[in-house]
Amino acid sequence: MLKFYGYKQCGTCRKAEQFLQQANIAYEFIDITLNPPGAEELAAIAARAGVSLNKLFNTSGVQYRELKIKERLPALSGPEILVLLAGNGRLIKRPLVTDGKRATVGFNAEQFAAVWG
Repeated sequence: MLKFYGYKQCGTCRKAEQFLQQANIAYEFIDITLNPPGAEELAAIAARAGVSLNKLFNTSGVQYRELKIKERLPALSGPEILVLLAGNGRLIKRPLVTDGKRATVGFNAEQFAAVWG
């Protein structure tokens, strides 16, 4: 079953959930703000989705701006990025969806259809 790391108040997450529901794809919803994935799982999701760790950041989020992540990012190592993300689910781009073999970061209808459809 898919793990869907999202946030119920997030419009993008609602669109992604609607896509999965319309496609009759079962998933487990995990509130990313209360239970963010750990560093190992984040690294695995990034690798499965084929994205760099930098792409796991929610760059439009308030906390991203408040913590000045954009300025700090060039100096951060991969493990430091993972610890930062694992410790604060509001910094993570959402939704994260994975089945343990494949993963997607964020929501794009065409990408969802190709990976999960």
